[in-house]
Amino acid sequence: MIIDLRSDTFTIPTPEMLEAMFQARVGDDVFDEDPTIKALEHKLAGLFGKDRGLFVPSGTMSNQIAIKVHTQPGDEVVCNRLSHIYQYEGGGIAFNSGASVALIDREDGQFSLDDLKYHLNDSEDQHKAYSKLVSLENTCNKAGGTIWQENDVVEISTFCRENGYKIHLDGARIFNALAETKDDPIAVGNQFDTVSICLSKGLGAPVGSVLVGNSQDMWKAKRIRKVFGGAMRQAGYLAAAGIYALDHHIDRLTKDHINIRKLADALRNCVWTAHVPEPQTNILIFSIAGEIGARRVLTELDSLGIKALSLSQNTIRFVTHLDISDKMIDEAVEKIEAIQF
Repeated sequence: MIIDLRSDTFTIPTPEMLEAMFQARVGDDVFDEDPTIKALEHKLAGLFGKDRGLFVPSGTMSNQIAIKVHTQPGDEVVCNRLSHIYQYEGGGIAFNSGASVALIDREDGQFSLDDLKYHLNDSEDQHKAYSKLVSLENTCNKAGGTIWQENDVVEISTFCRENGYKIHLDGARIFNALAETKDDPIAVGNQFDTVSICLSKGLGAPVGSVLVGNSQDMWKAKRIRKVFGGAMRQAGYLAAAGIYALDHHIDRLTKDHINIRKLADALRNCVWTAHVPEPQTNILIFSIAGEIGARRVLTELDSLGIKALSLSQNTIRFVTHLDISDKMIDEAVEKIEAIQF
């Protein structure tokens, strides 16, 4: 039995999800005639209090479309240094939108209003890029699945609205955050101009993300999706998986959070770990003691049937998800605690 803790993107559709996909009514979405895609877009737009949604193949495309909607070449995007839009989207901010990026350096993947103000450029200074878009990631993957504090989000959002800055939420794992905070998704959506929601991570769908926003922004987003090559035909089969995930896989996310905490507790009992933080959601990034190094630990874990991901020479990431059962967690805990170096 392989226990794959590399990412929550490794999930396989459940038999029930596959059946929903087989039963989907489809049409040509480029002609705006796929009823299942329309249903998914409407469902998520309504859930977050937005006018419209746009189904796209990936979270990266969703974020990159949003950035292009809100910026012009020569503008600047402000985000945390650990943000997915900067770390894991292939330089797309520059490549797709011709925008620069100002990075806020905080290890939790977040920032305060004071942090933001410090990184905003004077719009009257012709030497500087024009600060235009502020982007938050909730939860922040590279920070270990951290959840934004509601007060910070509201403060930043209010400031952006009052001063003419656009604000985007990379909500790839927003439902993991909501599972802990119990916040109303509409209240969350109200703080942002656009929200990107990924279906293929904790929710367990095989493909797809949805970008939601107001009608004007989403009309523009649909044109950009076409330019990016993201317009699909009978993609309702994929959208059906997303609808099933929204209906059946949100409530179970807390189970993933409980399981990652069990792994964290086991790792704290190991002499070969240096720092094991308390996970906030389903992601745990821990460091290795001494000169052992992440590569050696990964090799040992792999030999025991546990797959993990190295984020640096001395850090490893575990991610729990739909395909990690309680039995797998119990087995992983037993094997982890038995490792000796």
